Amino acid sequence: MPASNETDRELAAEQEHVTALHARLDVLREQARRSSSGEAAAVWRAELARLDAAEDGLCFGRLDLRDGRRVHIGRLGMFEDDEPLLLDWRAPAAQPFYTATIATPQGVRRRRRITTRGRTVLALDDDLLDPDSPEQGALVGEAALLAALTALTAERTGRMRDIVTTLQAEQDHVVRDGHAGVLVVQGGPGTGKTAVALHRLAYLLYTRPHLRTRGVLIVGPSEVFLEYVGQVLPGLGEHAVVTATIALLRPDVHVSRTDPPEIAAAKGSADQALLIAAAVRARVRVPDEPVEVEFEQQVVRLDPAECRRALKLAFRSGLPHNQARLVFERRIIGLLSQRLIDQMENVVFTDDGEALDGGDADGRLSTAELAALAAAGVVLGHDEDPDGPRRLLDEVDAARLGGALSADASVRRVLDELWPPLTARQVVTDLFGDTNGHWSAEDVPLLDEAAALVGEGTGVTFGHVVVDEAQELSAMAWRMVMRRCPSRSMTVVGDLAQTSDPAGVSSWDHALRPHVDDRWRLAQLTVNYRTPAEIMDATADLFAAHHLGLLPPRSARTAGESPWRRHTTLAELPHVVAGIATRHTDGQLAIITPLPHLASLEAALHLATPSAITDPVVVLTPVQAKGLEFDSVLIVDPATILAAPLGHNDLYVAMTRATRRLGIVHPGPVPHELARIRVGSSA
Repeated sequence: MPASNETDRELAAEQEHVTALHARLDVLREQARRSSSGEAAAVWRAELARLDAAEDGLCFGRLDLRDGRRVHIGRLGMFEDDEPLLLDWRAPAAQPFYTATIATPQGVRRRRRITTRGRTVLALDDDLLDPDSPEQGALVGEAALLAALTALTAERTGRMRDIVTTLQAEQDHVVRDGHAGVLVVQGGPGTGKTAVALHRLAYLLYTRPHLRTRGVLIVGPSEVFLEYVGQVLPGLGEHAVVTATIALLRPDVHVSRTDPPEIAAAKGSADQALLIAAAVRARVRVPDEPVEVEFEQQVVRLDPAECRRALKLAFRSGLPHNQARLVFERRIIGLLSQRLIDQMENVVFTDDGEALDGGDADGRLSTAELAALAAAGVVLGHDEDPDGPRRLLDEVDAARLGGALSADASVRRVLDELWPPLTARQVVTDLFGDTNGHWSAEDVPLLDEAAALVGEGTGVTFGHVVVDEAQELSAMAWRMVMRRCPSRSMTVVGDLAQTSDPAGVSSWDHALRPHVDDRWRLAQLTVNYRTPAEIMDATADLFAAHHLGLLPPRSARTAGESPWRRHTTLAELPHVVAGIATRHTDGQLAIITPLPHLASLEAALHLATPSAITDPVVVLTPVQAKGLEFDSVLIVDPATILAAPLGHNDLYVAMTRATRRLGIVHPGPVPHELARIRVGSSA
């Protein structure tokens, strides 16, 4: 039979199965839609969203097993009368789709990749893993790699695509890693570490359903980045995820100021935690002299030893400052109440209520004692035992006296002098000077630290946290993230060669050990699927000059286009960049520039401010470009980028965002790290 007929027959068979799957999906969606009201409405709406997200690329693979069974792989599991129609890609039985090879076939005879558009099957690609099979097919892994590279060379849309259909074995091992602590995914540009982290999160939600009730958090470097990756998890069938930057973890703090690099580095140091703790503790005063407390014309003295014992009791509670203050306050109020009661209790009444022994010389209660009793709501002369001496105050009266003391303004002034209530903003302002309400991004972890210490609370805790571009987190930011994940179940993604924050990470062990000891593990991604070899070769001098201990990832492909550079003047820079952007018509272009040129370039290009990440042409700083990818990248003024602290890492980030083309425009001499890039133009 001719090969074309065989292909048509296979396509028709897969089309029939895919059509049946979509019909079943429609039934499930209609059931969810009809149930999306009443007590369980929220659950059914979430289920409907999950089913809707699975529409595109519902089924993308098939495994033909050596025992004769066939298993289709897709975005979610589907059954009919307990018969599996589609296996969720996260199920253990689906793993061979990503990891089987001729050497280790894992019971697989054939792996088929199914390409669809909408509900139509377009193409089939087979890997034959049985060396004894008479059938002919593609080399092992070639279809998978070809599919991955085809996806990467497609034009960018300003949104990250999921890679569930093209996960490579190295990536899949990370996705399915079951480490219960912190898993660090170290990977250079284009290795897919962000996508791997998101797919691992989807996998964990599948294998550990309790995480859905405890909540999961994704921390990203910028709001642009969060928008960029926002569609990945819904496409994998997961919606119940919170995304935030470090600053957005404190929505009550408005960031409106930028700290100089040296100040930012100082504020990010772990030493700040000690300074904040010391500042909070220092607000508590340990008296050296007796403390006089006036209450309704009565003066009661507390000696220093009594105050110190009350302070020690409060400190030993381990509670935050404002809650520990309540322990101290109860102790002091108790002492004051008892002291007043002792002064009043040696009173004996006659039958008509006359005091025989009291605070005055004539044996009566003094005016101050009577006022104190009245303030406490105590009524005299109604004792249950009329014979002989009796107690003036019962337990209810003593409690009322304590309440009156707690509410008294003069008593509270004394308490505030010894143990003042604090706010996080007050603590940070006292340490770093009056900000007039203008906070920087580096202030946010400091405010969070102070909030934890004074007892204002630090928000919701989560069952699992993903931290992307984690190399940018300062020591104080790490403390902030750890407070939101008591279980320390985390996926940490980053590249030490791309650190640009002056307080960022230079060692994963140094960053994590203070919080998790040795409960962290390193996984490395080594293959660059995004950046073509021509561009990675252009970064070689820059990388070698600054990262002697690291190896760059190896590129999986070439693009056939060499990077170029062009000299101009500072005055002509906006005009030259605008001209290049105007001539660009092939895919999405990112213009990556240092901050001083940002406004002039946006004006020259007549772009909205800020530009949307989905626009055909976007203008970004290197920090804003972190984690993103574009068809083409134009780097403006690399010398100014290099001049910033850790500017060599910023330039490395900028150079490795492109999937196809890289150009550089430099006013003045070209930096020596880029001197070997050919002189040319985009034309």
